Amino acid sequence: MRAVLQRVTRATCTVEGRVTGETGPGFLVLLGVAPGDTPETARTLAAKIARLRVFGDEAGKMNRSLLDLGGGILSISQFTLYADTRRGNRPSFTDAAPPDQARALYAEFNAALRAHSLPVGEGVFGAHMTLDLTNDGPVTLILDAE
Repeated sequence: MRAVLQRVTRATCTVEGRVTGETGPGFLVLLGVAPGDTPETARTLAAKIARLRVFGDEAGKMNRSLLDLGGGILSISQFTLYADTRRGNRPSFTDAAPPDQARALYAEFNAALRAHSLPVGEGVFGAHMTLDLTNDGPVTLILDAE
């Protein structure tokens, strides 16, 4: 699994003119799933994200987690995180998990985040989505479960 985390003050996902998920202060998470990923991978990555200390404390240092902040997450499935662009000009996505596996592990990941008592807004798996967000910092991190 691969996740791109953007610290946000707010984020919204819209599909066909309808808001499907949103969050206030917290993370926008773009999640890619690889063929070798398992439910345990999803739970481990969710726990890491929940505890990652990248929010400011009273002194302004990145020392608080999403759990400390009481923040939320907007979770978006993003198979293009596994794009291979080494050859030619058209990306290959053969390193991404097949849709059925990715859909199940995306759901497992979101459930694992909720098990940490985090509010989780979601995109729509496989849909064309429009994301509107306000970066905070900006702070952007890439987490690889491998």
